[in-house]
Amino acid sequence: MILSVHQPQYIPWLGFFDKIVKSDTFVYLDTVQYKKREWQNRNQIRTKDGSMWLTVPVVSKGNGGSRQPINQVRIDNESTWASDHLKSIQCWYGKAPFFEKYISFFEETYSKCCEKLIDLNITILDFLFNELNVSTKVMLESDIGTSLQSTDRIIEICQKVNADTYLTGIGGGNYLDESKFDRENIKLVYQDYLHPTYQQQFLNESQAFLPNMSIVDLLFNEGEKSSTILKGD
Repeated sequence: MILSVHQPQYIPWLGFFDKIVKSDTFVYLDTVQYKKREWQNRNQIRTKDGSMWLTVPVVSKGNGGSRQPINQVRIDNESTWASDHLKSIQCWYGKAPFFEKYISFFEETYSKCCEKLIDLNITILDFLFNELNVSTKVMLESDIGTSLQSTDRIIEICQKVNADTYLTGIGGGNYLDESKFDRENIKLVYQDYLHPTYQQQFLNESQAFLPNMSIVDLLFNEGEKSSTILKGD
């Protein structure tokens, strides 16, 4: 049984979903420390001039909010971030082929005031899993219960969900102790991800295809084909 884990991200890129569809079980690392200037609260969308960031502001606590677990990070709803994000999506995807098919979900989601970042992210991710036909079992680390750190934490999760294989991102080799997986008879596999190309807006002689955009770029441009493109079927 293949396990992968990751922090719950905001409208993630395609590689995030690739790892999940290649796993039998996926666990949100919702109790690990939040890190600012990463991907839990921001991502990029395509514009006519390149790309732009959509960032969800969070309430500072300690060092910019980075000293609290992800599942405790609160959104700064005193700002206009929600309407700003919706307007940006409407502006840059309003003429995309499948804009009308998906925009109502984002209109509804951004009209609600999620108190915590994790609730916003998982609400969006649940929608995306459904639209992309992702059948992987999804769990929260907080529901599983962990007590260890670093590599030992991952092995603990593997053992609690009865996984014999752990699928990690290519950067996992920088921080995982491979010998510990060997000792516990858990196979360690590194994600080998080749980003697909697809029909993207604003392509012309001066504007090439931009990889690594949020999954919404694929969804608005390719609609129901997104699942096939993502899975490489």
